[in-house]
Amino acid sequence: MNAFWRFLSMFAKTLTPTTMNRTLRPLLTLAFLFWMLMATAQQQRPWEEAFANLSTAEDIESADWEDTYELLCDLEQHPIDINTATREQLQSLPFLSDKQVEDIQAYLYQYGGMKSLGELAMILSLDYNTRILLSHFVYCETKEKDFVPDIGKMLRYGHHDLIVTANVPMYERHGDKQGYLGYPYKHSVRYRFAYSNRLRFGLVGAQDAGEPFMANKNNLGYDFYSVYAEMHDIGRLKSAVAGRYRASFGMGLVMNNSFSIGKLSILSSLGNQTYGLRAHTSRSEANYLQGAAATVTVAKGLDVSGFVSCRKKDATLGHGDSTITTIVTSGYHRTETEMNKKNNISETTAGGNIHFFRMGFHLGATASYSRYSKPLQPNTALRYHLYDPTGRDFWNASADYGYTGHRFSVHGETATGGCGAVATINTVSYSPSSNLSLMAIQRFYGKKYHAMHARSYSEGGKVQNESGFYLGAQWLPTRQIKLTAYTDYAYFPAAKYQAQVSSQAWDNLVQAQYDSEHLSLSARYRLKLQEQDNDEKTALITKTTHRARLTAAVPCGDWRLATTADWAYSEDEKKSLGWMISENIGYTHRWLKMNACVGYFDTDDSDSRIYGYEQGVLYTYSYKSFYGEGIRYALSVRADLGRHLMLIAHLSTVNYFDRNHISSSYQQIDRSSQTDLELQARWRF
Repeated sequence: MNAFWRFLSMFAKTLTPTTMNRTLRPLLTLAFLFWMLMATAQQQRPWEEAFANLSTAEDIESADWEDTYELLCDLEQHPIDINTATREQLQSLPFLSDKQVEDIQAYLYQYGGMKSLGELAMILSLDYNTRILLSHFVYCETKEKDFVPDIGKMLRYGHHDLIVTANVPMYERHGDKQGYLGYPYKHSVRYRFAYSNRLRFGLVGAQDAGEPFMANKNNLGYDFYSVYAEMHDIGRLKSAVAGRYRASFGMGLVMNNSFSIGKLSILSSLGNQTYGLRAHTSRSEANYLQGAAATVTVAKGLDVSGFVSCRKKDATLGHGDSTITTIVTSGYHRTETEMNKKNNISETTAGGNIHFFRMGFHLGATASYSRYSKPLQPNTALRYHLYDPTGRDFWNASADYGYTGHRFSVHGETATGGCGAVATINTVSYSPSSNLSLMAIQRFYGKKYHAMHARSYSEGGKVQNESGFYLGAQWLPTRQIKLTAYTDYAYFPAAKYQAQVSSQAWDNLVQAQYDSEHLSLSARYRLKLQEQDNDEKTALITKTTHRARLTAAVPCGDWRLATTADWAYSEDEKKSLGWMISENIGYTHRWLKMNACVGYFDTDDSDSRIYGYEQGVLYTYSYKSFYGEGIRYALSVRADLGRHLMLIAHLSTVNYFDRNHISSSYQQIDRSSQTDLELQARWRF
């Protein structure tokens, strides 16, 4: 309440012509939108907002979630024909469970396909939110399909996409004045050719603000390129990729540089893991392979995959540049120090997978070998690096297993390697009825276990030094109401970052959602207790974090309105309180789409930071975190000019009331506001 009165006092002092835009207009807009929300009713939400309901704070901050977001952006631009979709294609959607995939395929088999996506409502296991999500990534094609088209036909009848994106900052960082090697603009280009989901090839070129263009080590233009080609479902050839690609097998204990999903979304999908090969179409410079890979169906239900990769990586070197201290995954090459780490080591990886699926049962085996040009030698003086991988050569092997039934599913994988340690993860899901799902996850990752391309479910972010148990439940008392809850306990036997000795964490969440064509409501509460070092690093203390969110959304013709209230409270050796209230309004009319959002936030520090969603340009991560006191507002305009050209402009500003500069070091901005303009054009032909 004191923060509110302090804000009103500051607001009264700012009512001058020069500060009108900074405070009065956003607040009047917020008040107006609240009035409209109470007085009107809303249409279905965009998929980004629906998908945001499946995320938590840690998900949004992780690279895994960004990879998932980019995958869904790509699928939105190139949706799947649901009438010809394979089980693997449906499983690639991270919000679908195995049961939902089976129910969709059973419906298609029984009724000979769908004539419209409205038939999704006939599948009882698909709740409203899931149907809305799914409708953005699939379509219905009723004409007869050519199931084995020749290459010439695919090249002739495919379509091309060219997307150009630029970010123009309306401010100057310290690094822009002195320190950064390039100019302050961030930009990228994407080209893709696609024929259905069978043949695709393309190019991604990307560059972060501050990185040199056509200079220094970037003489070929962009700082990062991804060139790829992929084919799917051509005779016995299930998948083939060349260039930069991603691979995922089993539950990710040996090979998964695709993505992993979080605690809330894994409950929605009941542990469904993506499987197989796909091109690397992202701007991410960390998790990909470079070379070639293929999956071939050698007999009914039996697939064999092989992959080989040779790529450069960024690293911090030690001992006269003869060893690798740290593999760097940020992808930034803005300063001389960062540029000197670029591509200074190489990694060669090869391996394969055998996968058998029949009558709901599946069994598989994965093996991988990696070799580095220099030996890994981490700084073990830091206790949380004590069990990091060392040496030049690494191998891993695993067995994965499971059964998918109408009500009961089991999935698991157990792995080992040259480290001599074991990792295992096992999931069980049970649906006693179409409106109730229960799930349990057990994992044990030895403190000495390491696999260079492993990514799977974890609390600590690594497939190492963790054991735990997860219980979750999802209940749909009606088709419009969904209740979700989980509890997750994790134990870390050895030191980890911010904990010098063994520690534990306990995470709990409950969420209620109501979704219909006329109204959407959701409420969420999360409690997390985590042990960490005290300030003196002499003992462990428990950090307790509470987070809550209330969201209301209603339709009124071409307009879309949503209000969100967030609250956070953190307590360890100090207390931190934060809150934010935000309004989002969208308008769609034929070729024009507009979206505006405004929000006021007030938090004590970063421990009580608040996360907010805003709609931006395609393929751009649109979740922001805020701490301190201020106002955030943004406007996005999209114009679809005919069938070929799309233009997007996104203008966003954050005004802080509690500081006269933003960030620090090279990123410091000597003002209290930060404004960015993003521009994007897509030409489809």
